[in-house]
Amino acid sequence: MHICTVDPRDTTWEQDHAVYRVYFWDTASNHSHEYQVSDADIDEVLTWVRREADSRGWSYTVYVEVSDGGQPGLVRICGVIGDPFAV
Repeated sequence: MHICTVDPRDTTWEQDHAVYRVYFWDTASNHSHEYQVSDADIDEVLTWVRREADSRGWSYTVYVEVSDGGQPGLVRICGVIGDPFAV
């Protein structure tokens, strides 16, 4: 982990309400379950995700939806990196 100070004036915008994507990975059946989550803080999302994953024996990836020049994309917040089904 790398930590450094930042100048908060170096950004041009911020948004208070994020939209998240959650991918649950059921590797036993080689199946994924995808959800969009809004109107929630990341703490609420992670509480739900961890509870669901633990109860089913799944792994997960949590993303935040972003837009780069009008093109939608995802930024991983936590969980599995990459495709867990890739060989």
